[in-house]
Amino acid sequence: MSAEEPEPKSETQTSGCWQSIKSCNMMYQHLLDRSTPHVAVRWAVWLLVTALYFIRSFMLQGWHIVTYALGIYLLNLFIAFLTPKIDPAQSFDYDDDGPTLPLHANEEFRPFIRRLPEFKFWYSALRAVLVAMVCTCFDAFNIPVFWPILVMYFFILFTLTMKKQILHMIKYRYLPFTHGKTRYAGKPDAIGKPDDL
Repeated sequence: MSAEEPEPKSETQTSGCWQSIKSCNMMYQHLLDRSTPHVAVRWAVWLLVTALYFIRSFMLQGWHIVTYALGIYLLNLFIAFLTPKIDPAQSFDYDDDGPTLPLHANEEFRPFIRRLPEFKFWYSALRAVLVAMVCTCFDAFNIPVFWPILVMYFFILFTLTMKKQILHMIKYRYLPFTHGKTRYAGKPDAIGKPDDL
């Protein structure tokens, strides 16, 4: 062996590194899994991180393009959250009015399934705000723009997009929220009663 040949890396160092990464990923996934049932807490954390981002961008007086891109991305996530997974407008085997939710007891019930589930919506929104916060650390993303035009354009885009989505909800008669929906009482439990044979 000559003195100039490099020493080969030992497998224990490499596998130890991968074990550490795997352990961190498992811990991260475990925290995400534990946070799943705590909807209010997750959204409170998102509001806190978003407020910190806006305070930071206000204090720095810049990064308007990053904030605009964040707003557009969050708007796209929100629209995907409001849209059903199987869009009734895309189904071609219905009448001119399209499919609707059942109005009578003899019609088929189709539950509302979102295109973007609530947890994925929260997770993507939180990641987007964190990425935007990291972008404020680099001057390359601080592009000088006339920010009132961006604000005006965002509100026009938001209004037109939400109007289109609300008209879509009215046309196909679906409500993507459970609050305010009619709840039907089921039959009383027959626990402890003998079966009629």
